[in-house]
Amino acid sequence: MKQKYCIILGDGMADEPLANLSGKTPLEVAHTPNMDYIAREGAMGMVQTVPDGYSPGSDVANLSVLGYDPVSCYTSRGALEAASMGINLGPLDIAYRCNLVTVRNENMDDFNAGHISSEEGAALLESLNEHVSEMQFYPGISYRNLLIIPGGGGCNTTPPHDITGQEIRSYLPEGPDAGKLMQAMKTSEEIFADHMVNLERIRQGKKPATSIWPWSGGKRPDIRSFSEMTGLNGGIISAVDLLNGIGTYAGMEIIRVPGATGFIDTDYQAKARYALNALQHLDFLFIHVEAPDEAGHMGSLEEKILAIERVDEMIGTIMKNFSGRIAVLPDHPTPIRLKTHTSEPVPFAILGKDKDETASFSEKEGENGMYGLIPGPALMPLFIS
Repeated sequence: MKQKYCIILGDGMADEPLANLSGKTPLEVAHTPNMDYIAREGAMGMVQTVPDGYSPGSDVANLSVLGYDPVSCYTSRGALEAASMGINLGPLDIAYRCNLVTVRNENMDDFNAGHISSEEGAALLESLNEHVSEMQFYPGISYRNLLIIPGGGGCNTTPPHDITGQEIRSYLPEGPDAGKLMQAMKTSEEIFADHMVNLERIRQGKKPATSIWPWSGGKRPDIRSFSEMTGLNGGIISAVDLLNGIGTYAGMEIIRVPGATGFIDTDYQAKARYALNALQHLDFLFIHVEAPDEAGHMGSLEEKILAIERVDEMIGTIMKNFSGRIAVLPDHPTPIRLKTHTSEPVPFAILGKDKDETASFSEKEGENGMYGLIPGPALMPLFIS
């Protein structure tokens, strides 16, 4: 029987030792018998998913985990998400991720507008499209949307989750597209202020989406097919457009799971069921879970631990019915203290290849693993060799 491979990635699971956890990390405190089994019966190491000089985004980190070198193929998060949304970028188009955010008194109050629903976001962007020329807005999932500028020139921008609680004026767009983006942001403020979606959200005690926040713009990337690179027929399960966009460019099968939300309430067991079904015909499957990262951005320790434990339960369901090689890891740390990504190496564990003396899945144990510290694009060849 042909070898099967499965990677489970808990976005942002890695963290730092916390005083209120007696110097332990959320991974060390969370109840994770299945991740611990993979570490104990397999082997561990640390992987540097973010190359020097790159912002520690999930885009760069997940490209690395899948075996791609971001230095040679990365352009922007927006361009990757465009592929997932079925948008065929022209050679001169610039695609920006476009968050719906809550700004109060010129401060970034919430980078996701209170986890606004996809339906509410679509209604807001429909109104905005009627009043803005020179660009087009495309609704995505919840606060995660897209903005396309035909013939755009690009811009230096800041992710809104990096500046929660900070004054926004120091982080406004700079560069060729800045004028267009700033005008669109101003127009969104005016239209959103008395939009029925926001009036109803306020009535219900929810945060309104006060404006758009464009960031990470770029052109269509040149990504080699995953099957050509690895010889494996691969697929991806994720609730977020970023990962599905990477998979689309890589020619992987995109498996849509009902109930996958990208938040703590995602249907973890549905992901497990769909994964097992997909592995009947695929050689390789990449399962991405966003929830730990969202908890990290919120600064919620309780929710991050809960998300990690639910990821572990999902892994347990898969392991009961899957006999191939399996790996688990985060893509980057999202420390509770900082509420944003950092670029430190993260632990990984592989079951079904080698065995070392590591006893549980954590940052500390990863540092003691037999694989040592490896660069991100080296993980995939190590995993499938």
